[in-house]
Amino acid sequence: MKRRSDGEDSKKPKPSAYSKALGLLARREHSRRELKLKLRQGGYEGEEAGAALDRLGEQHYQDDDRFAEMLVRSRVAQGYGPMRVRAELKSHGLADARIREVLDAAEVDWTAVAAAQLRRRYGAAGASDHEEKARRAQFLLRRGFPAATVRSVTHADVDDTADGDS
Repeated sequence: MKRRSDGEDSKKPKPSAYSKALGLLARREHSRRELKLKLRQGGYEGEEAGAALDRLGEQHYQDDDRFAEMLVRSRVAQGYGPMRVRAELKSHGLADARIREVLDAAEVDWTAVAAAQLRRRYGAAGASDHEEKARRAQFLLRRGFPAATVRSVTHADVDDTADGDS
C-alpha cells in the first residue's frame, strides 16, 4: 500500500461555484443573497458566483419566492410573529411588496400563534398580576408579535412603540 506524502493528493480540486451552490441547495433552501454571500466566503469571484446563481435560477433550483414561503412556514411553526418574520425576509434581500404577499398568502392566525406561545411558555394558567402580564407581553413582543396582538392575548397594557428590549 502506497502512503501519501503530505503535499501529494491531499487537496481536492475546488468545485465550481455552480456545484458548490447546488450542494448548498441540496441541504436546504437558500435565498439568492445568502448563496452569494456563502460563495464569496468560499473564495468564488463575483462574476463566477453571479453566473452560477443565474443558472440556478433559470433551472428553478434557487427561487427566492419558494425560499420565502419555506421560511414563513418554518418561523410560524417555531412560534415567531409577523414582525420578526418580516425582518428576517428583509435581511435576505426580499422586497417589501413581496414580503407582504408571502405573509398574506400564508393566511396565519397570528393571535392563535401568540396564544400558543404563551401556553407553551407559561402554561394554561392566566397571569396573576400586572407584573406577570407585562413579562408575558414582553416575551411576545420579543418574538415579533405586534402590540395589538400582544394586548389581545395578554390583556396587558402595551406601548405601541415598545421594542421588547427589557
